[in-house]
Amino acid sequence: MAIAATEPAATSARPFGPAAALSCRECGERYDLGPKFACEFCFGPLEVAYDHGAVTREQIEAGPLNIWRYAPLLPVPADVDELPNMKPGLTPLVRADRLAAELGLRSLHVKDDSGNPTHSFKDRVVAIAVEAARTFGFRTLSCSSTGNLAGAVGAAAARAGFESCVFIPAGLEEGKVVMAAVYGGKVVALDGNYDDVNRFCSELIGDPAGEDWGFVNVNLRPYYGEGSKTLAYEIAEQLGWRLPEQIVVPIASGSQLTKIDKGFQELIRLGLVEDRPYKVFGAQATGCSPVARAFEQGHDVIQPVKPDTIAKSLAIGNPADGPYVLDVCRRTGGAVAHVSDAEVVDSIKLLARTEGIFAETAGGVTTGVLRRLLAEGVLDPQAETVVLNTGDGLKTLNAVDSGVTATIRPSLDAFKEAGLL
Repeated sequence: MAIAATEPAATSARPFGPAAALSCRECGERYDLGPKFACEFCFGPLEVAYDHGAVTREQIEAGPLNIWRYAPLLPVPADVDELPNMKPGLTPLVRADRLAAELGLRSLHVKDDSGNPTHSFKDRVVAIAVEAARTFGFRTLSCSSTGNLAGAVGAAAARAGFESCVFIPAGLEEGKVVMAAVYGGKVVALDGNYDDVNRFCSELIGDPAGEDWGFVNVNLRPYYGEGSKTLAYEIAEQLGWRLPEQIVVPIASGSQLTKIDKGFQELIRLGLVEDRPYKVFGAQATGCSPVARAFEQGHDVIQPVKPDTIAKSLAIGNPADGPYVLDVCRRTGGAVAHVSDAEVVDSIKLLARTEGIFAETAGGVTTGVLRRLLAEGVLDPQAETVVLNTGDGLKTLNAVDSGVTATIRPSLDAFKEAGLL
């Protein structure tokens, strides 16, 4: 399965910036920075540990208008903005007064990540993984994906001079498949769901055919996951360097939610924001809600499920970070909840009607869970709240109807006869 590749661009002398080591989230064992993702002693997941120097708000604010303004907090070289990459980030934090009024909230913002280069938050995580791939000498970028990640990898590989080959479950939304393929890399659909695809990718990593492949969400996962922290950094900066009191985050693998919490904790530790309580709420679709079910039942173990939902970007039946999501939500006083596909569609329309934001199905899930938890008295209507929209609704057009109000003859009389005035 060898693929010819162009030479990726070189990085600067210190490719991982403030990153000091990889650390096991279970036992704390530390490793040198490298393409490792599991602890050799307890098989726990590895994440990046840092030795941050002094970082100031002024230093960040003077940086580039993308995620690389936070380079002093990330495992990337200091000159990362000068390298060929997609430069995602700094997406709008929309003050959602009309939606807040309809739901009975005092203060609500939508972090709208649909404006990234490939129209989802996945550009953030891939951007960090690409810098690790350059350093480790990988020549092909790959991933297992529910759709958005495949497109982000294809685009980032094209920009940075890598070959790409991405793996997806058969039956994804056509728009996401086209976006993954248009950048010229290989797109391989496998019979089965995302968990089947992910298992296949793990097998390929262990085969000599995949030895020079960087799988962004497998052997590069510790670095990839750090990209989600930039959502936390941006939200805090856009709120005037303060943390929201409540935040609603979608759950697929669960990495995004746990890394947003990690980002908030880093900002507190570095003195960039005031240390004040915040609550993290996780959102899933009912047809793929193993973390929400575990939360409801008071369990610590996630029981895998077979996904059956229109929210395909969240359709991971055995989420790797599920137990850590439970830890974060319980520690912060939040919760994990789920909504039906019908509620997802209704919430997509609600967000579009009130704020002019057309969210993909994952955004319908977060908005739907926001509504549900408010109605159930779990969310505080007086607290400053942020809800995430992680992708563009144009990627999931099949979730909503055409919306044509009427088809008429091209005449004023026909318009009046249809009762549309």
